[in-house]
Amino acid sequence: MEKTQYFTVANINATTDRMFKDLKQNVALHSDKLDIDKSALLILDMQRFFFDETSHAFMPSASAILKPILKLSDLYIQNDRPIIMTRHINTSENAKMMDYWWRDILTEESPFSELIPEIANTRNLTKIIRKAQYDAFHETELNETLIKLNIEQLVIVGVITHLCCETTARSAFVHGYNVFFPIDGTVTYNANIHKATLTTLAHGFANITTTEKLYDQIVR
Repeated sequence: MEKTQYFTVANINATTDRMFKDLKQNVALHSDKLDIDKSALLILDMQRFFFDETSHAFMPSASAILKPILKLSDLYIQNDRPIIMTRHINTSENAKMMDYWWRDILTEESPFSELIPEIANTRNLTKIIRKAQYDAFHETELNETLIKLNIEQLVIVGVITHLCCETTARSAFVHGYNVFFPIDGTVTYNANIHKATLTTLAHGFANITTTEKLYDQIVR
């Protein structure tokens, strides 16, 4: 599958605004307001596997989403709200279809499995959850953790847009959470896949938004 650098540090704001406008023309968007006191920030799989240029899973646009994600996480830290991260780790026993589909698994022994330092050092981190499938709810303590924290809304960011992020967003909806999915908070192979994911999520699963819009809702 073709990989392109559709997000860069220089163009991500303009590209995000254009995607949002295009989406509004094609889908009736839900536009719920984020209540930070009822929400948690879920940061998915920000691992070297996707950020290191020497990895076969490298996402060319990945570095561009760091600033938007860190801006959101800083806001959650300032408001003493939960930040939960996931780390995708497979074994031969829990990989199931992941091994068959990709002919490769990301093991704990691999240096690529480590969270990137920019995000790993986040203060006020509530929990790091290990997951073995796209869905961060599948056979993990995520839902139990969110219930204990009285979470009603979930902001989902990270990698990869159409795999772990989309699958987790759909699962969050099924579990009863109001999902917020910022355009500039996730990244995938290319712009076409990114936009297709946003379109399907907008129709039935998530509030498609931007990190700037979420930031403005929280600080105002």
